[in-house]
Amino acid sequence: MDATLGLPILVGLIAVALLFDFLNGLHDAANSIATIVSTRVLRPQYAVLWAAFFNFFAFLVFGLNVARTIGTGIIEPSVIDAHVIFAALIGAIAWNLITWGLGIPSSSSHALIGGLVGGGIAKAGLSAAVWSGLSKTLLAIVLSPLVGFLLALVLIAVVSWASVRSTPFAVDRAFRILQFASASLYSLGHGGNDAQKTMGIIAVLLYSQGFLGHDFSVPFWVVLACQASMALGTLMGGWRIVRTMGLRITKLTPMQGFCAETGGAATLFIATWLGVPVSTTHTITGAIVGVGAARRLSAVRWNVASSIVYAWVITIPAAAIIAAAAYWSVLPLR
Repeated sequence: MDATLGLPILVGLIAVALLFDFLNGLHDAANSIATIVSTRVLRPQYAVLWAAFFNFFAFLVFGLNVARTIGTGIIEPSVIDAHVIFAALIGAIAWNLITWGLGIPSSSSHALIGGLVGGGIAKAGLSAAVWSGLSKTLLAIVLSPLVGFLLALVLIAVVSWASVRSTPFAVDRAFRILQFASASLYSLGHGGNDAQKTMGIIAVLLYSQGFLGHDFSVPFWVVLACQASMALGTLMGGWRIVRTMGLRITKLTPMQGFCAETGGAATLFIATWLGVPVSTTHTITGAIVGVGAARRLSAVRWNVASSIVYAWVITIPAAAIIAAAAYWSVLPLR
């Protein structure tokens, strides 16, 4: 345990972690608002306000199981010190900025996990990883978009059957209203799962410095700071990725937008209560593909969807490599 870290450096690392959280909100704003914007239910400037509000208050709905998984279930807590945290954040932030600049909806969550793995292994080798927690997270890479896909398909079938005797105008009007609820639920799920990842990073940093005593916990000020940073990032938008998520994968109607958001929200709620740090990007993409495929397979632009999948596959190793390089670069300064 690195107990000699000066207060200015500790504060600086916490600030970098909150910067990552801000960028997470910026990068993943599309997850919360792409469907409601693409169906023209809300204008972009109002959609980000709506999403940011529910992003912030998500801590009132969920526990802190995901934060505990990040803090103790990816890398052995005894291995983590300020240098590992610094490397993890650099790896995650760098990969987020690269994919944001290219308009690719990659996973901020898995970038952070990759950064932790890269920094931890650079310090202590393969024994640094908590393989049980890491394998659960890797499994979620496959399951979260698949569950989102299947739930969206089921919802499309149910609401289509329920609406069979209604006019297209009545259906469109009803689901424009219902999208406010589904977007709210998805934003809650996004804020509940994603903000907790930065909470876990800051909490394990404080734990490594002896500020939390013998038991790992997440101070309330950390909860508030992380939720606020993510909400502020969401307010800043992320319009390049909004275009990819909401327009380029498939064309959405209000009914399809409702089903995609509701299916994605249900997946996030389940994962957050189980303490699994899933990717909100993967989840909503799977749901959007699901509602598009329910209409017909050709409605989905599979070349766009496949390019997103490639980004998913390389996110953890890419962020891990950047983090390991960052860790080795600071070794001469120790």
